[in-house]
Amino acid sequence: MKLDFIILEYIQTYLRSDFLDAFMPFATKLGNGGILWILCALALLLYPKTRTAGVAMAISLILEVIGCNLLLKPLVARIRPYDVNTAVQLLVRPPIDYSFPSGHTCASFAAASSLLFCGNRGWITAFMAAVLIAFSRLYLYVHYPTDVLAGVLLGILFGWLGARLAPAMEKKLRERFHVFD
Repeated sequence: MKLDFIILEYIQTYLRSDFLDAFMPFATKLGNGGILWILCALALLLYPKTRTAGVAMAISLILEVIGCNLLLKPLVARIRPYDVNTAVQLLVRPPIDYSFPSGHTCASFAAASSLLFCGNRGWITAFMAAVLIAFSRLYLYVHYPTDVLAGVLLGILFGWLGARLAPAMEKKLRERFHVFD
């Protein structure tokens, strides 16, 4: 926990700027509710060429919600850094759930990784957005670095699982419900 605060304090002391103070709340909103990634998954599902990547992304996001938000956050119940260091002025509304792991980060890396493991070239842009969103969580003092690291690692795992499960899921949906015909 001490290293977490050393990193957070470094960001607050040496990286804060007026530009980033204005930009980081916008960057973090890209990850709110996973809406950016849900819309990406839906767009990918529309086209036969990218459908498998869309299914993989959707699966990875479902795994993220279950694994991070429903299981780990309440199980670990880690309070957020701004609740420990109340001297920091937040630039965003304080989140009301627990801190570990970072859901914004996990969803972002799950989505980007699903594209990577499906061989979709959009993974590069998605990873850049994921890194930006992850860093914004630290900059805004709403997550510890270990929350973000856990989100990255879990997100990559969920993206890999999504890519592995997607072909079979797509086949089952096609057979059972005549979806994607």
